Amino acid sequence: MNEVRIDKWMWAMRIFKTRTIATDACKKGRVLMGGVAVKPSRTIKEGDIINVRKPPVTYSFRVKALAQNRLGAKLVPEYMENITPKSELDLLDVVRISGFIDRRKGLGRPTKREGRDLAEFTDSLSDGWDIDFLDDDDE
Repeated sequence: MNEVRIDKWMWAMRIFKTRTIATDACKKGRVLMGGVAVKPSRTIKEGDIINVRKPPVTYSFRVKALAQNRLGAKLVPEYMENITPKSELDLLDVVRISGFIDRRKGLGRPTKREGRDLAEFTDSLSDGWDIDFLDDDDE
């Protein structure tokens, strides 16, 4: 086995959960070889370097050996080497830490604290107001 399709290899190496997702990533231009987007049918050989964009990180892998069938997670290091720069991997920590902290006010679902503040505010409004709604018949 001298060459394998890139989508099949990425699925076998557990870079993507399904082969369909690997194929879609290629079609969307998220898989690069030598800075050029590749088609899912592109064949790869040992020694090739593959860049995979999974925002916010661009992973880099060196092909050590070829495989067409999905491997156990313990066998993957024998077939590929992760050469992703440390600076790219640090982005994952930044996103994990800032995911909730950097949420802009008013966006997304309210936090528990914001919910309590809102409930307290609406309760205080309804206590001070005596609103009588008139029907058309009451006039």
